[in-house]
Amino acid sequence: MFCVLVVSPFETLQGASAHCYRTLIGCFTRRPMSKFVLSCLLYAHHPTESSVLQSPVFTKQPGSIVYPVETLERNREVVFSCEAQGSPPPIYRWKLNGTEINPKSGSHYSLSGGNLRISHLNKEQDAGTYQCLASNSFGTIVSREASLTFAYLEHFKTHRRGSVSVREGQGVVLLCGPPPHSGDLIFSWIFNEYPTFVKQDTRRFISQETGNLYIAKVEPSDVGNYTCVVTNTVTKSRVQGPPAPLVLRSDGVMGEYEPKIEVQFPEVVQVAKGSTVKLECFALGNPVPSITWRRMDGVPFPRKVDMRKASGVLEIPYFQQEDAGTYECVAENSRGMNTVKGKLSFYAPPHLIEKPQDVQKLIDDSLVWECKATGKPKPSYRWMKNGENLESRVQVANGALSISRLTLSDTGMYQCVAGNKHGEVYSNAELRVIGKTLTVLKVGGDVLIECKPKMSPWGVISWRKGSEPLRESTRVTILDNGNLRIWNATKSDAGLYTCVARNQFGVASSTGSVTVKEPTIITTLPSTLDVNVGESVVLPCQVSHDPSLELKFTWFFNEQLIHFGSHGGFFEKVGGQHSAGDIMIRNIQLRHAGKYTCAVQTKVDSISIAADLVVRGPPGPPTSIHVEDITDTTASLSWRPGPDNHSPITAYTIQARTPFSLGWQAVTTGKPWWGGHRLTATVIDLSPWVEYEFRVLASNTIGTGEPSKPSKQARTKGTSPKVTPANVSGGGGSRSELVITWEPVPEELQNGPGFGYVVAFRPHGATGWMQAAVPSAEASRYVFKNESIQPFSPFHVKVGVYNNEGEGPFGPVTTIYSAEEGACDPLSYPACQREALRVQLVLMHELSLAERPPGFLRYWSRSEREDTASVQRTVGNQTSTIIHGVKGSTTYYISVRAYNTAGTGPPSSPVNVTTKKPPPSQPPVKVMWNASNSKIILNWEQVKALENESEVTGYKVLYKKNRHSRPSVMETNTTSVELALPTDEDYIIQIKAFGEGGEGSSSRQITIPRITGRSQKTLHLMWRQLYSGTQTQLTLV
Repeated sequence: MFCVLVVSPFETLQGASAHCYRTLIGCFTRRPMSKFVLSCLLYAHHPTESSVLQSPVFTKQPGSIVYPVETLERNREVVFSCEAQGSPPPIYRWKLNGTEINPKSGSHYSLSGGNLRISHLNKEQDAGTYQCLASNSFGTIVSREASLTFAYLEHFKTHRRGSVSVREGQGVVLLCGPPPHSGDLIFSWIFNEYPTFVKQDTRRFISQETGNLYIAKVEPSDVGNYTCVVTNTVTKSRVQGPPAPLVLRSDGVMGEYEPKIEVQFPEVVQVAKGSTVKLECFALGNPVPSITWRRMDGVPFPRKVDMRKASGVLEIPYFQQEDAGTYECVAENSRGMNTVKGKLSFYAPPHLIEKPQDVQKLIDDSLVWECKATGKPKPSYRWMKNGENLESRVQVANGALSISRLTLSDTGMYQCVAGNKHGEVYSNAELRVIGKTLTVLKVGGDVLIECKPKMSPWGVISWRKGSEPLRESTRVTILDNGNLRIWNATKSDAGLYTCVARNQFGVASSTGSVTVKEPTIITTLPSTLDVNVGESVVLPCQVSHDPSLELKFTWFFNEQLIHFGSHGGFFEKVGGQHSAGDIMIRNIQLRHAGKYTCAVQTKVDSISIAADLVVRGPPGPPTSIHVEDITDTTASLSWRPGPDNHSPITAYTIQARTPFSLGWQAVTTGKPWWGGHRLTATVIDLSPWVEYEFRVLASNTIGTGEPSKPSKQARTKGTSPKVTPANVSGGGGSRSELVITWEPVPEELQNGPGFGYVVAFRPHGATGWMQAAVPSAEASRYVFKNESIQPFSPFHVKVGVYNNEGEGPFGPVTTIYSAEEGACDPLSYPACQREALRVQLVLMHELSLAERPPGFLRYWSRSEREDTASVQRTVGNQTSTIIHGVKGSTTYYISVRAYNTAGTGPPSSPVNVTTKKPPPSQPPVKVMWNASNSKIILNWEQVKALENESEVTGYKVLYKKNRHSRPSVMETNTTSVELALPTDEDYIIQIKAFGEGGEGSSSRQITIPRITGRSQKTLHLMWRQLYSGTQTQLTLV
């Protein structure tokens, strides 16, 4: 005797509290050596449409409640909503702070459906975190957390405040000190009597963080009583503090002072994705400071950013990842500037991007459920089963739940909980552990249902649908091997199918279900979308489908899978409905053009649709830049157009740079030209004998594209020079020498090779010129020596230029004196240059002569002998002179005597003079300038005098508009100045420190180009002088 065990299909009984399994045991008896084995394929049974059973699913979950304490006496109850679908209908329970609530008779808790009603509220007992639990025979699910808090606003405990006494022009802070409260507050201030409220402007500011009133600069009209008014936004109640009198002191008016920032935002502010953040910043100061905002990374503010209350509040709505960064508030007036910085840190509560789906598994199978969420900080995960945390028999790794060797007891409702410090999200899924398979297909689909019993001898196989024998047709056929084939399925094919196997030893059967679902159809038509760079677009993917099937939407870009959350955040799922898989592409770039495919998949079918996306943008860079027909001042260019990126090219811009220019600059073309079809141009107004590189930028209606690669370097032809040296001067040197100096002509103005100088000079009163050629472009000095030259004789001097192309003009004539006897030449001797000081001696005695003859003086230091004294002559009847080349911090003896044609008179008694410390030897460094709107702001690093140098008492800023004009001088005792923005010519600027010992060394020359087109765009440049070499650095900011 032996037995055959046949397990019937999985069944669910309406209203049953558990899943039931039916076991059929058949026993057979035969001769000892005979065997009979009968087995059938097992099928899972799904209920028919008329008896659909459903696990609980929340359709309404509780939300947090803030309850005004003031209404407790009038209406002392709240209701938390909770509603779930399911069959059998769910039963509800509630927890407060993790402990289950028992809404028994007489309790102030009661249930109405799934809603929890709390009457006779108690602020101490009922405040906390609530959760709803919904259960049916499939299991239990837990809702999100909802809090109950109580809002209130107490009265001010202080009934009187002392007066605040300030000077006119001084800043003041009036403290509010709000009373104990719960709930958001709004602050305002009454001036003297209601309803006169303080109006906020650049001078007055009310912080909505502290409630304090800030007055940047007190005026006489501000005198009066100030009352803080506090309003609770939840309870709508309002309380007033005691008045605070503001009075003026009688001991004078406050002078001007730099801004002092009193209202500051925290160093780090955590901001949730999609929320609105407000930063407050206000400063006291005289004059009233202006408040400006900026990002430290230089990124401009988008349009959504709002700066209100005279820039005292920076508001950023719909905060996104790109809004995170360090922000700076700048308070500035004429006395100085102050700043405060703070970092906005982006955070996002968890958002599920992959949820576990309902699943049916066979006994002893393994289960892996994926659960993934985005969020910042990165979420952590926990799993619950039937409302309780899972701990045993499971593994959780990176959100995935794993269970090996499933048993019937694993059946139930599971929830993945993803959370970080900013919140939690819940996702539900049902696990059914069954003993049979389930056959699901779509309308119009085909299916083969196998029946492979083990029996000996082979018997007969038949099929039943429901309780009736199966009727075969052209669509439904029993194959020769016993399997059942259904073609072009319809809804009527759904039901229970039973395979029956018979032989002489008995009968065995197995039953399973066939479910027929509606096919999935994409209702969105194929399309071609056309957008511009920087815009956002939604790609639709709408479907109609069987509501009992879960949909999975997958998107491909040019046949590559799109991973949402990567790709720089450009792609985002926005399909808010179950049947919508729409995606949005934000801030579209040219690389996003192409073919997009939406693939939709269910358990029974899959389908896809494609759309082409055309992205229009600024043109690509032109190519093949060639320079032809170059002259001394013109060059002909040609190029090929780059891609127009689906928008016709409307114009080209040509830029050039040289070794002497500050980066790339727009150049002028010979004739006005428009349109994007012309591919040649002639550039004019170039400098002769200069190496140029050119590049071309294309524009269309979308914007201006990237520049082309630079052309090969091309040098303009040479011509005779046109610019003469500047600052021709001289003097000093040794006896019988005429020293002539000048400022060399820059290389970019030499106009050709072989550049040199022609120095022409003649004694005062002579008619003919002596000339000498100086064949070095870098030369800045020429010395003419002749024994016949008398000391301190005047000469007319002019310096001209030449190159291999010809001679240029001479500069203006200037007068230079030959060397004195024993004079120190600071150009020849660096030691003299470093110690160059000026001592002015006024001769106090009068000579008893009819006329004042010329004289000479002898001077020697304390460490020298009188017979080694230096000699300096005076001219005419002057009674004062300047001695050059003396040392600093040194005592000198000076003796004066007169002379005429009859001889030399007696010397005066020696007088002693001690020179001051030499001026600062270090030039100003780290010179930076910023051009914006209508002014230039110059800044430099403070010069520190050495121990043997005089202290720095100020700075001189020398600026001129060309190399030949006389410089203007501006003195300042700070390390910054403001100049008007040059509009017609470039600025040439030098800065030097000065002290009691005179003027120090100059910084290198700074050339600031004239700025054009300010009405369309503000140019921000920063220039830094580097003294480690001869190069300068220009940075576009």
